[in-house]
Amino acid sequence: MTARAAAAIFGCGAAAMLTTPEGRPLVAHTWQDRPGRSRPTEPQVHTMAAWPWRRDRSGSQDRPGPEPELPCLPPDLKDPAHRRTVKGRAKSERPPVVVVIAADAVTTPDDEQVLAQLTQASTLALEALRSYSEEHALALTLQRSFLPERLPENPRAQLAVRYLPASERTEIGGDFYEAISTSAGLVVAVGDVAGHSLDAAMIMGQIRHALRAYAAEGHPPETILARLDHLLMSVEPGATVTLCVILIEYDSDTLHLANAGHLPPLLRNPDGTTFFVPEHGPLLGLGLPHPPARKITAEPGALIILVTDGLIERRHTDLQHSLGSLAETVSAAPTGPEEACAHLLEHLPPDGSDDVALMVVRLNAARTC
Repeated sequence: MTARAAAAIFGCGAAAMLTTPEGRPLVAHTWQDRPGRSRPTEPQVHTMAAWPWRRDRSGSQDRPGPEPELPCLPPDLKDPAHRRTVKGRAKSERPPVVVVIAADAVTTPDDEQVLAQLTQASTLALEALRSYSEEHALALTLQRSFLPERLPENPRAQLAVRYLPASERTEIGGDFYEAISTSAGLVVAVGDVAGHSLDAAMIMGQIRHALRAYAAEGHPPETILARLDHLLMSVEPGATVTLCVILIEYDSDTLHLANAGHLPPLLRNPDGTTFFVPEHGPLLGLGLPHPPARKITAEPGALIILVTDGLIERRHTDLQHSLGSLAETVSAAPTGPEEACAHLLEHLPPDGSDDVALMVVRLNAARTC
């Protein structure tokens, strides 16, 4: 955009050089390919091997010296004697935006001021983009640090998970998953903190660690939800969380499902038939009582699928239709948890507007006494 703006304003070829937030030096150039053309041509973008201007020891200013050779520029801008180079002033130590145009296009002090303002505005915009990218990367790293590093190995089930953050332009969210082996059985859970912000990620970390503690103490799923609800109202009033917790008993085929306003878990029988368990209680954070966990029987080889809404919810699409698509996709999925996760993401690709947490559990035979 900077190169196009310079070419349009001054009616000549123009180039803009910058270092992207990812650290890649780029040059984009455009030109007026015929006299009187009102719009410049589409810019061509090239990757440079390195930033062409050397920095002083402090890194804050470009070293004085001759103009560098820039072979990636079009012929009319390659000769330093026939081009005007203007560098922005970056607030950080990173390279600014540099604009290069034909020297004879700048004929008045007003022209020089306009060129300087364009270059500086582009430099400040790039600085803001870099800061946002760095903050987003830092927040995403922090968010990932709250998630389990690995899943437990448990004789009762095979587990696989996927976590996909939203697109780079979206704030981080509070989607999470958990699996913990307890004395009563294997506890698995998927949840989502309302909102997209660093605060949501921080709340997610608190809830996940508290969930682990309550599960390790041997509490049943409905008690875990009740205690998390009380904790949330005490430390983060106003925040809400959806969460589905499932206890898989070691010595029977019984599952205990407690759902606090989350998407219903989906089960697939070994014969490929699927069904949702829709019963659930209120969101966490409202101070409302939670009903007893739903008990169901699931055969060895059955799959349990827990997801957050980023996988299936789409704007202008009815939720029941999306749940139907999920069930249809799961019915045709492979039996292995890893393969099932890959199948789901291939056939239900996220649109990048929200985080996605996906857990697939394949039940093994219960142990017998």
